Amino acid sequence: MDALVNDPRFAATTFLVIDFEGLTPTGRPAEPIEVAALALRPVGDRLVEVGRFEELMRPPADVPVTARDVQLKGITQQMLSTARPAAEVLARLDARLTAPPYRLVAHHASTEAGIISRQAAHCPVLAATPLLDTLRLAKTVLPSLGSYGLDHLLAFYGIPQPAGRHRAMPDVEATAQVLVRLLRDGERERRWQTLLELDMAAGLQPRRPPSTPGEEQPCLF
Repeated sequence: MDALVNDPRFAATTFLVIDFEGLTPTGRPAEPIEVAALALRPVGDRLVEVGRFEELMRPPADVPVTARDVQLKGITQQMLSTARPAAEVLARLDARLTAPPYRLVAHHASTEAGIISRQAAHCPVLAATPLLDTLRLAKTVLPSLGSYGLDHLLAFYGIPQPAGRHRAMPDVEATAQVLVRLLRDGERERRWQTLLELDMAAGLQPRRPPSTPGEEQPCLF
């Protein structure tokens, strides 16, 4: 990543790879039950881990964990019964973000953007931070791949599936590995050499939090 690290904005940015696991009650937005984040900083020609965060979150009492949720994620109702609520967990993560600038990174980042937007009152730094979508990066670098799911990208790059796939931290670690490969491939093809060009290719602006009826919401960007 020689060209990217020569861009002062890229070199000064911490990339926070983030993933949520959630429950999807009928007729309601997803309720997060786990979050993981991996902070990466450019050092030389590499992205180096400088911190990580991982915690379960207790969903509302009327949102149960189904048998399918347990089968897919390995997270049970009992595991969540003693967890902190999402508002408290995300406030704890937000409090650690004291060295801007940041870019959030996620695979299919609109999902993470939606969850963060709904929790914006508790995590204002996260809610105001732009995102990079590794799915969009992959479509730019690998236009004929066909499928851009995380599993397919891991297979394409020969990256072993992590143990605990569909838990937040294993998915974050897998996304981080894919991110590094995509950044290098895109730079080699001269698709991007600066953070601005990355933003143009795969950036998402933060979503505005949902408005309370009769209440004006400030624009976050």
